Amino acid sequence: MRNQKINMLGIKKTSKFSVLDTGGAITKTTIQGGKYNVIPTESGNVCLDKLKELGIAHTLYEHEEVPTVEIMIEVLNGINARLTKNLLLKDKKSGSIFLVTTTPERNVDLKALNKMLGLKENANLRFTDCEKLLNVTKGAVSPYAVINDTDNVVQMALDAELLQSTEICTHPLRCDRSVSVEPNALLKYLEATGHPAKILEFSMETGGAVINVSVEKNTKPPPSHKKSSPPTKQVANREASQRNKKGNKETLECILAKKDEDFAGWFAEVITKSEMIEYGKVSGCYILRPWSFGIWEQIQAWFDRRIKEDADVQNCYFPLFVTKGALEAEEDHVEGFAPEVAWVTRSGDTEMAEPIAVRPTSETIMYPEFAKWLRSHRDLPLKLNQWCSVVRWEFKYPTPFLRSREFLWQEGHTAHATIQEADQMVAQILELYRRVYEELLAVPVIPGTKTEKEKFAGGHRTTTVEAYVAGSGRAIQGATSHNLGQNFGKIYHIEVEDQEAGKKLIPWQTSWGLTTRSIGVAVMVHGDDQGLVLPPRVAPLHVVIVPLVYKTCTMEQLSPFVDLVMAAVKSKGFRCKVDNRSNYSPGWKYNHWEQKGVPIRMEIGPRDLEAKQVTAVRRVDGNKSTIPLENIASTIESLLNQAHDIMFAKASAARDSKLVQVTKWEDFVPALDNNCLVLTPWCDPADQEAEEKVKELSRTEALQRAGMDQEDVRTATSVAAKTLCVPHNQPTKLPDGTTKCFFTGRDATCWCLWGRSY
Repeated sequence: MRNQKINMLGIKKTSKFSVLDTGGAITKTTIQGGKYNVIPTESGNVCLDKLKELGIAHTLYEHEEVPTVEIMIEVLNGINARLTKNLLLKDKKSGSIFLVTTTPERNVDLKALNKMLGLKENANLRFTDCEKLLNVTKGAVSPYAVINDTDNVVQMALDAELLQSTEICTHPLRCDRSVSVEPNALLKYLEATGHPAKILEFSMETGGAVINVSVEKNTKPPPSHKKSSPPTKQVANREASQRNKKGNKETLECILAKKDEDFAGWFAEVITKSEMIEYGKVSGCYILRPWSFGIWEQIQAWFDRRIKEDADVQNCYFPLFVTKGALEAEEDHVEGFAPEVAWVTRSGDTEMAEPIAVRPTSETIMYPEFAKWLRSHRDLPLKLNQWCSVVRWEFKYPTPFLRSREFLWQEGHTAHATIQEADQMVAQILELYRRVYEELLAVPVIPGTKTEKEKFAGGHRTTTVEAYVAGSGRAIQGATSHNLGQNFGKIYHIEVEDQEAGKKLIPWQTSWGLTTRSIGVAVMVHGDDQGLVLPPRVAPLHVVIVPLVYKTCTMEQLSPFVDLVMAAVKSKGFRCKVDNRSNYSPGWKYNHWEQKGVPIRMEIGPRDLEAKQVTAVRRVDGNKSTIPLENIASTIESLLNQAHDIMFAKASAARDSKLVQVTKWEDFVPALDNNCLVLTPWCDPADQEAEEKVKELSRTEALQRAGMDQEDVRTATSVAAKTLCVPHNQPTKLPDGTTKCFFTGRDATCWCLWGRSY
C-alpha cells in the first residue's frame, strides 16, 4: 500500500492509480481499500485526441510507470477491463512488421504465429525497434501507437479473446497512463488510423486462424458493470431506442457530445451519424458519403456555372502525377509543399528510375504545357479550371473535411498579358468565393490579403476569405486566390510575342482553389446538439415529407395527396423526398431527418388530407406552419430563404461578438484565450521575422497561462497566433506616425487580423 497523499482536490489517495474519465464527474470508488478520482480526460496526447475526435467513450487511468506486463498487472489490479500484452515483430525474410496484441497470460508460439499472420513457413519473426517505428518507449507499445505509423508499415493483429471482454485497457503512448474502451471502439480507432486489425483465434486446435472482423459487423460486447455514479461518457455511443406501434425495436444513434462542451467530439459524431463521412482504411483519407458529396455537387454546379458565364473559364483535366524534375523546378514552391508530397517509388517489385510525385497542386504539371500552347499575345488570356483530387501527406493530425491527406477541390489557372488583368482575375474569383460562403453556405467571411509569410509558396500575392467557428473559437481559411506574378513563367519558359514587334512577354499568372473544407466549415458553424443544420441552397434535400399513417388512414389513402404535394414542391425546382418506410415510426423519422439537417420537414396526416394542407417544420428554428396545397410552392421558397437569412445572421452575430481590436501586446493573448479574432495595428505585412516572433511568443504565453509545458507539433489546432489576413475592409484609416504597431512599436501601416486557426 502506498503512503497516503492529499491531491489537489483534497481527497486522500491510497491506491496505486487514479482515474481520469471523459465524463468529467468526480466519484469515489474503493479498490482493495484504496480510492481513485474520476476527472476529465487529458489533452495534447494524439491518441486521446483521436479517441475524442471519433466520439469514443473512454476511461483514462493515471498511475506509476509500468514498463513490464508483470508490473502492470500488479499496479492495475482491480480495473474492470482486460489488460494486454503487445508484441512488435518483424519478419526478417519479408520485412513485414506486425503489432500483435494479446492477453497478458497468452504464451505465443512465434512459429504458429507465422501461419496466422499469413507468412511463409520459413518466416523469421523477431522483436523490432518500437521507438523508431512507433515513437514510443518499449513499455508503452500498444494498439494506440499505430497513430504514429504515418507510413502504414505496421500491420495490426488482435487476439480474438480480447474482443469478448467488456473493455480493453492498454497504454496511450506512455506507460504511466492506461486507457480502457469497449472492443468495438478499439476496432473503430484502428480503422480510423488506417490500421484495420486482423483478428487472431488462438484457441483453435489447428494452432490458430485469422478472422476478418469489421467494426460494424462485430458483435457488441455485454454492457459494463463498472461503477459509474453519476453516469458519465463511459455509457456514450449507445443507441437511443424505442418501439414503434407494431412492437418493432427502432434504433437511432443520437448525438451525445454537446457542441459547447466537447466541440471535437461533437463534430466527429455529427459527420458520422448524419452519414456524411466514413473513415477510410488509410489514416487521413475519408469517404464522402452521398449526403456530403451531394452538398459538394451543389457547390460545384453553382461555381462551375459562374466561372464559365462570368469569367470565360474552361474546364480541363491534367494528370495526377508530376515528375521529380518538374516539381523541383521552382525552389520556393517545392519547399512550401515538400513535407506534404507523396511519392511513387516502385512499380510492382521494381524500383523506379525517378520517383513520381502525386500532385499536391498542379502548377508544376500544367505550366510546362502552357509553354507549348502560348506563343502569341493573341493566345492570352488563357483561363483553365479542373475539378479533381489532390494529395498532401499532412504531418499534422488529420481531421475530416478540415485537414485530410486527399481532398476534392477545383483549381483554376490563368495567364494574362498584364498584372492589372491578373489582379482583376484574382479579385473576381475571390468575390465568387465570398459568395459561395455567404450566399450558398450562409457563412460570413472576411476577404483580405495574406502576409508575405502566409502567401502561396512561389507566388506574388495571395488573397483569401477567412471564416470563424464560434464553437471552437478558431478561424479557418475558406478559399484562396493567388496572383503568381511572372515567377512560374520564367521557370517554365512561358513566353509570348508581344504586340510590339521583336519583344517577348512573360505572362502574369493566377491560380485559385476551393475545397471540400467548405462543407466542414458549414457543419461547424451551423450544426447544433441534434446534428446537422444544412444551408438550404446546398442541402441535398430541401424538403422531406413524412406521411402520418394510422389504421383509419392508410398509406394508400394518403398517397394521392402526397403525390400532389410532392409535385407542387418540385414545380419550383426544390429537391424533395417522401419517407414512406413502414418499419419506422413518425417520431423516429423526425429525429432522423433532423439529425441529417434537412431544412424543412412536411407532415401529412388525416387532418391535413381532409383540409388539403400540410404542416411544415423548419429545421433551423423549429418554426411550424400550416400551408394550403395551392400555396405550397411559394411558401416553401419563402421558408427556405428565411432559413438562409436566419443562419447567416446568427453566424454573423456569433463572429462579430468575438471580433475585437487590440493595440497592446498584454491584451493580445488574453483575447485569443477568449476565443476572439483580433485586429491589431501592424507595422509591415512583409516583416516575416516579427510575425514569427508573435507566433512563438503567443504560443509560449498561452501555454504558460494554461499551465502546460508544450504542445504536440502535429496538432492542427495550435495555441499560437497566426496572421489570417490584412482585411480589405479596414476598420479605420491609420494616419502616418500616429498609430504604433502593437508588437514592434514601429509605425503601423495597416490593421492585421490574427487568430488561432485550423
